[in-house]
Amino acid sequence: MNILRSFILFTIIGLMGLNALAQKKELKLSDAYTNPEVYPVRISQLQWIPSSSDYSFVEDGKLKKTSVKGKESILLEIATLSADFEKAGFKATKRFPRLQWVSSSTLSFVKADTLYEYSISEHSIKNICYYPTASDVIKYEKNHKQTAFTRDNNLYIFANGKETAVTSEKDPNIVSGQTVSRSEYGITHGIFWSPKGNLLAFYQKDESNVTDYPLVDIDARVAEVKNTKYPMAGMKTEVVKLHVYNPTTQKTVVLDTDDKMYLTNISWSPDEKYVFIQVLNRASNHMWLNKYDASSGKLVKTLLEETNDRWVEPQNQLHFLNGSNTQFVYLSQQDGYMHAYLYDIEGKLIKQLTKGDWIITDYLGFDAKNTKLYFMATKDSPIERHLYSVKVKDGGISKLTDTHGTHSVTLNDSKQYFTDILSNNTDIAREYRLYSSKGKMLKVLKENRSPLKEFNVGETIISTLKADDGTDLYYRLIKPANFDSTKKYPVLVYVYGGPHVQMISDSWMGGSGFFLQYMASKGYVVFTLDNRGSGNRGFKFESIIHAQLGVTEMKDQMVGVEYLKSLSYVDTARFGVDGWSFGGFMATSLMTHHAETFKVGVAGGPVIDWKYYEIMYGERYMDTPEQNAEGYKNSNLLNNVDKLEGRLMLIHGTMDPTVVWQHSLKFIQECVKQQKQVDYFVYPGHGHNVRGMDRLHLETKIARYFDDFL
Repeated sequence: MNILRSFILFTIIGLMGLNALAQKKELKLSDAYTNPEVYPVRISQLQWIPSSSDYSFVEDGKLKKTSVKGKESILLEIATLSADFEKAGFKATKRFPRLQWVSSSTLSFVKADTLYEYSISEHSIKNICYYPTASDVIKYEKNHKQTAFTRDNNLYIFANGKETAVTSEKDPNIVSGQTVSRSEYGITHGIFWSPKGNLLAFYQKDESNVTDYPLVDIDARVAEVKNTKYPMAGMKTEVVKLHVYNPTTQKTVVLDTDDKMYLTNISWSPDEKYVFIQVLNRASNHMWLNKYDASSGKLVKTLLEETNDRWVEPQNQLHFLNGSNTQFVYLSQQDGYMHAYLYDIEGKLIKQLTKGDWIITDYLGFDAKNTKLYFMATKDSPIERHLYSVKVKDGGISKLTDTHGTHSVTLNDSKQYFTDILSNNTDIAREYRLYSSKGKMLKVLKENRSPLKEFNVGETIISTLKADDGTDLYYRLIKPANFDSTKKYPVLVYVYGGPHVQMISDSWMGGSGFFLQYMASKGYVVFTLDNRGSGNRGFKFESIIHAQLGVTEMKDQMVGVEYLKSLSYVDTARFGVDGWSFGGFMATSLMTHHAETFKVGVAGGPVIDWKYYEIMYGERYMDTPEQNAEGYKNSNLLNNVDKLEGRLMLIHGTMDPTVVWQHSLKFIQECVKQQKQVDYFVYPGHGHNVRGMDRLHLETKIARYFDDFL
C-alpha cells in the first residue's frame, strides 16, 4: 500500500512538473512592443530633491516624497495638479508630466514649447521661458532663466520674454549651435552656457567645402532629394570655430583656433574667465588641451599634450573641484586605461588619482570637502559596473556597491546617499536600492521581479575564451528553450565588434535583448563575442584594429566559432550570422571570408567600403585612403564578393545618414556583375536604424530568414 501511494505521489508530482513546463508561455517578438509585463520593475520619475536627503517618485497617481530614514509623505496628487492645470488655462491631465526639481518646493516641466515652474505649496504655475522642443539643440540656463536654442542653421536666446538672434547667417552652410565633427570625440551638442550664465559659447561650422550627399525622400508625389553634409574619408571637411557670446553687450568673440583642428570637449572655468578645448588634429593622433581667454579669444596656454601612433580619443570635459577655480580632474587613457588625473589651471599635474588595468566609465563628482571622488568603473570586472570612491589624499579606493552586476547610481547633492538600479545575468532583472555613501545598503526601494519567469526561454551563460595573444574574450551563449544536450541545434552568431561598443555585460539577459532571447526560444543556440577592438577594455585591446578593420575582429570571432564547434549539441553545418552597422560589416565579412562556416547571414546598414564612410570615424581607425591604401583594399568587401557562397540578405534604411545607402547598393551591384545571388530589403524613410513598430517588422523578417534558410 505504501509502495502504491509512493508511486501515485511520484506520478502526480511528475505530471505537475510536466504541466508546469507545458504551461510556460512562448515568447513572441510582439511581446517586446505590446506587452509591458515582459519588462522589469520600474520606479517612475525617481530623483533626489535638491539640497536634501529626500527623494521623490510618482506612484499610483501621486508624487511622493520619502526620507532616507523611510518617512513617506504625499506631495501632490494628480487630481490636484489637474485642477491647477485647468486654473492656469491648460487642459486637465490624467498623468504627471516629466518633472524636474528646481528647489525643495518647486518643480519645472515643459508643455507646448514653454518651460513652466510649479509651486507645490502655492499650487501656482508660472511661465518661465520659451522652450522650443522641435529645435535640434536646446540648453536652458537656470541662473538667469534663459534658453539657447537652434532654428535651422542659426542660434537664438530667449530671456525676459524676448527672443534675440545670436547669429543671422543666410548661408545654410554656416551652422551655429549644433553638433560638429559628426558627434565624435565626446561631442554631443553645440551650446555651452558658462557656469553663472553670463556668457554663451557655441560651435559654428562652415560646411561649404563638404560634399552634399543625396538622400531620397519618397513621401512626395515626385520624390525629393534631401541633401545631407557627408565628408567621406580623405575628402574635404568642415571648418569649426568656437564663439563666445555676451548676452548683455550682444558682442561675440571668436576663439583663436586652427581651422584644421577638431575642437572637442568644451569646458568653462567656474569664474567664467577661461574656456578650455581639447584640440585634436585631423589624424587623431595629437591632442592639445588649450586654455583660452573668454573675453579676448586669445590662446593663453597649452596645458598638456597627448600623442599616440594609433589614435588619441578625448571623450570628457574637465571637472573642476567644488568651489575651486584652479584645480580640475582630467580623464584620459594616456597610461592605457581611462583614469582620473588632478591638474591645476596652469597645467601642472598634481597627482594621478586612479590607476590600474581597468577604466572609469562615468565621473560622478566630489564630496563637499573635495576629499573623495566618486566614479563608476570596471575595476572588479570588465562586464560589471560598480560605484567607487577614491581618497584624494592617499589614493585609497572603496567599492560602494556590493552585488555583482551592472549598477546605475545617482548621488544626492551632498554625496551622502545614492540610489542604485541593479541588474545582473543570474537573478536580478532590475532592483532599486538605497545606500549611504559609505556603501551600506539602507533599503530596497523596489524589489526585483523576474518578468520572463513564466516564459519558455533558454539559459544565458557568460564566460571567456582566449584570443591568440592570451587575452580574455567575453562571450554570451543562450541555450535553446527546452534544451536537450542529445540534440543538434543551429547557431545564430550575433555580432557587432566595433569601437566603443560592448555587447556582453553582467546585466539582465546578459545584455542580449528580446530578439536574441526569442531566437533561442525558437531552438537556436545564440552566441555573441566581444572581440578585440570593442569597447571598455583599455587602449591595447581596443586599438589593435588600427589601419586593418576586420582582420583581428574576424580572427577573434572564429575563436568563438571553434569553441561552438566543440560543443556536442551544435550542428556545425548550420551556422548563421547577424549584425547591424559595424556588425553588418562584420556579418558580411564573415560570410565572404569564412564561407565554409557560415551558411546564412543578415547584414543591416553594413559598411562595405570604408572609403565611403565619414572622416571623423573612418580616418581615426583607418587613416586616409591615400595613407593606407592596402588597409582599405583588404577591408573592402567588394573585393570579396566572389567568395560568397551562402544565403546573404542585406538590409538598409533609404534615408541612412550614417552608413549611406551607397554601401549596400555597391555590394548588390557587384553581386549582379559576378552573378552572385543575394537577397535585399530596404526600409523606406528610415535612417541608420529601424525604430518603432517598424522594428517588429524588421525582426520578424530576420527571424523568418534564418528559419527559412538555416
